[in-house]
Amino acid sequence: MKPAIIFLCLLLSVLDHGSAQSCAGETFSGNKLYATCNSLSYLSASLHWNYHPSNGTVDVAYRALQTSDGWVAWAINPNGSGMIGANAFLAFPGSNGTVTVYTTQFSSYGVLPSDVKNENLTFAVYSREVEYSGGYYTIYAALELPRNDTKQNTVWQASTTFSNGVPYGHPGGDNYKSQISLDFLSGTAVSTGGNSRLHRRNIHGVLNAISWGVLMPVGIIIARYMKVFKSADPAWFYLHVACQVSGYIIGVSGWGLGIKLGKDSAGITYHKHRDLAIALFCLATVQVFALFLRPNKDHKYRLYWKVYHLAVGYSIVILSVVNIFEGFDILDPAKKWKRAYVVIIVTLGAIALVLEAVTWAIYLKRRQREAEKSHHGANGANGYGVREHEML
Repeated sequence: MKPAIIFLCLLLSVLDHGSAQSCAGETFSGNKLYATCNSLSYLSASLHWNYHPSNGTVDVAYRALQTSDGWVAWAINPNGSGMIGANAFLAFPGSNGTVTVYTTQFSSYGVLPSDVKNENLTFAVYSREVEYSGGYYTIYAALELPRNDTKQNTVWQASTTFSNGVPYGHPGGDNYKSQISLDFLSGTAVSTGGNSRLHRRNIHGVLNAISWGVLMPVGIIIARYMKVFKSADPAWFYLHVACQVSGYIIGVSGWGLGIKLGKDSAGITYHKHRDLAIALFCLATVQVFALFLRPNKDHKYRLYWKVYHLAVGYSIVILSVVNIFEGFDILDPAKKWKRAYVVIIVTLGAIALVLEAVTWAIYLKRRQREAEKSHHGANGANGYGVREHEML
């Protein structure tokens, strides 16, 4: 047991050393040298620095892979993690064809293009410059560590979107994970695991996947197929209503959270995802009212209600699945989650196909039996009946 523990410690040490060495071989213009570096986990970036304990300052070089028409940023957040409160160095192509670097503060998620401006930070910046070469931006800066504290929350970002000539907005996925707590003295870095906004995005995704993507299809399967089995009446109806109503309540909660996230993300609009979500909310709300507008079975408008209820129900399921995959593309979670949902949808589809075959077999058998009874005058005036795949 003891040798295994020693081996594991050595392995972890080698892996950690390898991570540090992956950025240690980088070179910089003007023969600049840096004592410490960290290969950042996301967005193909690295941070290099020299810490000066005598005056609490650091010389940093932030290097990030990016196209010439894109932008990169590196920031220190003195009072929190993530974007709000970040003091950033923002590098991007200027109007004259050269690259430029701004220092700017982000006080909220609702940033407007006019808020992205060159301004003083909350800590002293003694120098700054930027260069673009070989597909990489490199930001050089000399700055004072806030509160003379070597442990700082750092954030970095990259995108190719602009508004009014300044960087504005970025995609999801790794761009929401690009933050660490870094000790400029020891060089140790700890991932902050994202921020509350990313957590809310994940909750939004889970709520909508469960409601629109699972409960709604299950409710339709129950209504379409379970009612054929006489022993399932009236339990199938209550199960159907339970799935649809609970799916609607959970879905509206997820929809409302999505509206809030959109409001907090000025400059970042996923048009297709948003439009599908609005359509889903409207259709689902109309569908819920169907419970209160349902005519009696012998009412002359019952057929029209049935067609409307079926059409809206299937439309909700189709739009739900499409929009959930849109959400996967936006959040860009671990592939296992998308695969898990694919398995769920395929399983529900397979169950529906099997039940379709089974219920048709039951219907045809009943029709044949009732036809025989009718032929012998044993079934009165209506011997054939109807296969009611009616959604209530």
